[in-house]
Amino acid sequence: MTRMLSESEARDLINAGKVGRLGCVDNGEPYVVPINYIIDEGSIYSHSLPGRKIEALRANPRACLQVDEIENDFNWRSAIAYGSFEEIRVPADRRSMLGKLLARFPSLTPVESVMARDASPPESVVFRIRIDRITGVAED
Repeated sequence: MTRMLSESEARDLINAGKVGRLGCVDNGEPYVVPINYIIDEGSIYSHSLPGRKIEALRANPRACLQVDEIENDFNWRSAIAYGSFEEIRVPADRRSMLGKLLARFPSLTPVESVMARDASPPESVVFRIRIDRITGVAED
């Protein structure tokens, strides 16, 4: 039977996840891509090289992150966190957040490891989605 998750259940699901689907609007159309992320102080943090996703988020900062946990067709949970995109531009903050990402995802590529250590390549984008609403649904 399908049921709505409480806000607490939905938040717990998003907090426990490592990979989610970032949804944004690109030239008036939905655009969804998987990202690795961490939650810190009520925001979703990730990083990216410039490209379609970052251009879309800069043009329209409203975004969401969808995370699910699927056991089988009849046992699953899904949550969506909605919020607004912000770039992290202060070098010390960028370095700190990239370090946290690397600590959670130690298998990041060597390029990402250098980005986490130096936080200086101008092409890397560290960002957060400030969460303002979370919803969820489950089948169990």
